[in-house]
Amino acid sequence: MDLSEQLKKLFPDHEVSNEPESLEEKNHELLVQKEPMICKYEKRKGKATTIIAGYEGEEDDFKLLAKEIKNKFAVGGSFKDGEIIIQGDYRDKIMKFLQEKGFKTKRVGG
Repeated sequence: MDLSEQLKKLFPDHEVSNEPESLEEKNHELLVQKEPMICKYEKRKGKATTIIAGYEGEEDDFKLLAKEIKNKFAVGGSFKDGEIIIQGDYRDKIMKFLQEKGFKTKRVGG
């Protein structure tokens, strides 16, 4: 018995729609800027953090970039005051990722 048959037994009144599922995520073109993005290392409350700053485009695009970085490297983090704050020291990996996307990066601190 496959999954669809099991679901039919559990939900006999449900009708399956043939419409394709649409993804809400929009394809944004990120602004590739002339000035490099700054990737720095800090310790906050005794813990290592990587901070990315210096994006000149839309704030929403920068938030999407933050989400993409967090998903790609499976790390926690946040977006505050025009900076992406990532938990842990991931400067080298993030800088390589940003350079592959076409950004210029500058390493600051330690």
